[in-house]
Amino acid sequence: MNENIDFKYKDTKYRSSKVVNGLSMAGPRAHLRGMGYTSEEMSKPFIGVINTFNEFHPGHVHLDTIAKAVKEGISEAGGIPFEVNTISICDGFTLGHVGMCNVLPSREIIADSVEVFANGNQLDGLVLIGGCDKIVPAMLMAALRINIPAIMVTGGPMLPAIYQGKEYGTYQLKEMAGKLVKGELSVSEYTHMEEIFSPGPGSCAMMGTANSMSIFAEAIGMTLPGCATSHAVLGSKKRIAKESGLRIVELVQQNVLPRDIVTQEMLNLGVQITMSAGGSTNLSLHIPAIAREAHLKMTLEDLGTISEQTPYIAKIKPSGDHTLWDLDQAGGVRGLMRSLESLANLDQMTVSGKTHRENAAALVERNDEVIRPVDKAYAPHGSLVFLFGNLASEGSVVKQSAVVPEMRKHSGPARCFECEEDAVKAIYGSQIQHGDVIVIRNEGPKSGPGMREMLTATAALVGMGLSNSVALITDGRFSGATRGPCIGHISPETAERGPIAVIKDGDVIDIDIDRHLLQLRVSDEEIRSRLEKLPEFEPKVTEGYLARYAKQVGSAAEGAILK
Repeated sequence: MNENIDFKYKDTKYRSSKVVNGLSMAGPRAHLRGMGYTSEEMSKPFIGVINTFNEFHPGHVHLDTIAKAVKEGISEAGGIPFEVNTISICDGFTLGHVGMCNVLPSREIIADSVEVFANGNQLDGLVLIGGCDKIVPAMLMAALRINIPAIMVTGGPMLPAIYQGKEYGTYQLKEMAGKLVKGELSVSEYTHMEEIFSPGPGSCAMMGTANSMSIFAEAIGMTLPGCATSHAVLGSKKRIAKESGLRIVELVQQNVLPRDIVTQEMLNLGVQITMSAGGSTNLSLHIPAIAREAHLKMTLEDLGTISEQTPYIAKIKPSGDHTLWDLDQAGGVRGLMRSLESLANLDQMTVSGKTHRENAAALVERNDEVIRPVDKAYAPHGSLVFLFGNLASEGSVVKQSAVVPEMRKHSGPARCFECEEDAVKAIYGSQIQHGDVIVIRNEGPKSGPGMREMLTATAALVGMGLSNSVALITDGRFSGATRGPCIGHISPETAERGPIAVIKDGDVIDIDIDRHLLQLRVSDEEIRSRLEKLPEFEPKVTEGYLARYAKQVGSAAEGAILK
């Protein structure tokens, strides 16, 4: 018997040693050799390059080139890259129809798919590549759940469109539809806008959820500096991708884990930085879910407190006139940090191996018009406010940075709709009056199912000239492109028999953003009586993933996580 056979190819400090070491692992070694790998390569760290590239939407169509640069960096640093794809959905393709029901639920599928691939193959480290609304939070959730060395590369924003000398984002097409209906635009003008408003690859050119979450990813130290706002088409994006590949091998060698980076203090900083730039209402869905994976906590009250204490220093479309391009040229996340230096804890380590303070100090760019100093902030508070009251005992959210002053406090009669499509028909049909409060229900995580985004409705209000005089409340959610007094994520939702389920046309709804109140001007006794008379909720979907999702998903107030 030959007792000298150990077949040890890899140091046992690597997780992947379980895959290649030992007599019993001859099968995996044979597979690797059959794919062209050498014995020497089996000794190197195995790095998963998890890519959400697809050919269906602009946020991910360019990620194959990003992955190529990442893999070059990994190989150069002495690792072995293994690229694998997972799904990604673009909110823009799913707006206004039942496809949107699948978008928020896809977050859980993406996170789960990364987990099972990384753990099933015992990878040593991960580079996670993605760029749109649910994909960035899903990747961060996966990294923190698995807790092996990981680094994120976000795909970067799309360049702004130029029309008649002004800059636009794709989201503004939906607002232009109202002008078309009213006869303020010709069909040929509108068609021309379609041809130019999405000029190339990247996430939509606005401070929507995709770019808000990319800023958050950099602010919590999970990307290299400059990654969030480096645009999709730039050489800097490819350099950051390659540098991320180089860096992940060092993180594996040093055993630096995501939960070492994302502490409670770092999580707080991420919220602070993102709120200072007008971050999306969907932050309130994703950050609590990310915190949970890190074994930390972030409630709506916590988010509200940080927002209230954070100056609003960068006003980016749709809330302002500046673009993501302007923000990038002004220093991006590092520029925001430099402006907030006196209020923020920047002495926290990032995946770069340097602290945020060190990264910000290396920045050359500065533009005090785009990123204002704290003493010249647009407002003393950040982008989001969380409202509570008898209509939202668990909470609701509004992007206050996009609300005109005269609508911060509003009372008006309810106009109730059981889905977004019916509300959109009423808006375009001139059935909504100034002062109304549109109520869209049956759009929550369970009742939707999947908590659809109401951008078609909110954009219709803008296009019809109603966004500064009509409020909208829903148990669904909003795009970061939403403007006006639009209050979403109302919890408890319709399916959970929250009071939103029993609002009647004509009921007066009181909104007070400054006092954080959302009230139905109906007595508690009447609300209870109406709820008691409601029939049992009947789910819209009874089979497949969405049916399982609806049964397991929790409240939007807790991040719509699966229980």
